Amino acid sequence: MSAAAFLGYGIACLSSRRMDAEFRRYGLARFRRLVGTLECLGALGLLAGHFSPPILVLAAAGLTLLMILAVVTRVRIGDSLASTLPAIVLLVTNAFVLGVAITRP
Repeated sequence: MSAAAFLGYGIACLSSRRMDAEFRRYGLARFRRLVGTLECLGALGLLAGHFSPPILVLAAAGLTLLMILAVVTRVRIGDSLASTLPAIVLLVTNAFVLGVAITRP
């Protein structure tokens, strides 16, 4: 679920006018391509992590950090809880994946 969500968001971030407008609203327009690329790489890392646990740890950690920053950004600009909820859900999901990946024998 997380890999699909991040791949979708990453592609949208790289190609969508709506996401371009959103990043302008956040005051982070110069980081849009970087974020989109990191989301796509993180999604691919989650998938590759099925075969390589260290890649899973790196991907989940990176996506968790990205979502912490996303939640902070949403709070900073005064977005509603409903607008912030997708980032919160993805934050919790990836933190869970990271916790499982770290404790896996």
